[in-house]
Order: sequence, then structure tokens, then C-alpha cells
Amino acid sequence: MFITFEGIEGCGKTTQISLLAESLSRLGVACIATREPGGTAIGEAIRAIFLHCSNDDMLPVTELLLVTAARAQHIAQVIKPRLSSGAIVLCDRYIDATVAYQGYAAGLGRETVMRSHDLFAGSLMPELTLLLDCPVELGLARSRKRNRATGKHLDEGRFEDRDYAFHEQVRNGYLEQARHEPARIELIRAEGTPDDIHQRIVSAVLPRLRGAGHAV
Repeated sequence: MFITFEGIEGCGKTTQISLLAESLSRLGVACIATREPGGTAIGEAIRAIFLHCSNDDMLPVTELLLVTAARAQHIAQVIKPRLSSGAIVLCDRYIDATVAYQGYAAGLGRETVMRSHDLFAGSLMPELTLLLDCPVELGLARSRKRNRATGKHLDEGRFEDRDYAFHEQVRNGYLEQARHEPARIELIRAEGTPDDIHQRIVSAVLPRLRGAGHAV
């Protein structure tokens, strides 16, 4: 099963993927955690360009082409092989992020983003998407604090530096997708302690895994 984690900056995706991977491993479920852009050597090189603050003049169409190129490599080298082996793939961001950021907030439109995905990334869609939702002010405060504490505010802070209105558009783009695809996109309230959020995620994921034949 292919499960993606989505949400605005600072919603807690990375923490929650790690917690879910640990929980599934304890249950004896084979799983891997990966991320976009990234997940492969080429994808990580693209990520460094995509997120670096020095590239703040990058055009939305350039963003789309970069992230789609990284995704094509990621699908071919990591996602499809692991799914074929029977593993659960947990991915930090995927196509819904591209729709929210480049489609909605940057103005390219959902249709343009999906056409690029279909043409160059093989149309692969997740079976379950966990949308971690929290207010923009909370998410930005978390992400900016984290990046400054870890020294990543220059290397990976390009989107955190966008104005509040941009991030509201991203959040609205995500929520719009959730309204259109409620069977795939599960809305998770990303407020409270990490364990609180983890328990909400487990409650959403385990029934899906059982329905897909996993003994959990």
C-alpha cells in the first residue's frame, strides 16, 4: 500500500511518518519511509536546488518541472519496486503537495500539474493520503523554529520565507483536494502532542491496512 503524508509547512509530517513507521515495524509490517523531493540520489540533488533560499526567483513552472523530474526518478527507483515487494511505502509529500503549492498557491492550476504528473510520473496515485491540517500561524512558527534550530533555514527555508497569504492558499488548496477526494484523503487534526496526532493517524491507517489484507 502506498500512503502519503501531506500538509502545510510545520504540520508535523516528518515526525508522524517516523512514528507510524516504528508502529508498523513493531506489528511486523514491512514498510519504508521516503520523501519528496528526494528519496534517490538524483531526487536529493534536485531537492537541494528546489528548497535553497538563494533560488527565491525560481518560476512556478520551473518548480513543477523539477519536482516532477524528481518524482519520476523516485517512482522508478524506490516506490514501485518497494510496492512490488509487498512493502508499505510511507512518503513525505507527493502529488497533492504539487497541486497545493504549484497548482493553487503559485497559480499554475490543478490541470497543468496533473497533466505533468500523468505524462512524466506515470499517473501513480496513493491509496491513502493523510492530510495533517493545522492553522498557518502554528505551522509556520513550528517550521521556522525547527529550521533555525537545525541550521536549515538557508538550505531548506525557501517556502517558509513566503508570506502568510501564500501559505493560506496552500492550506486552502489542500482542503479543496480533500473535499474532492474524501475516499482517498483522510483529514487529520495536527494539533496537540505528537502522540495525540499519532493516535489519530493509527486510527485512520489500521482499518485501511486490514481492508487491504494486512494482519495488523
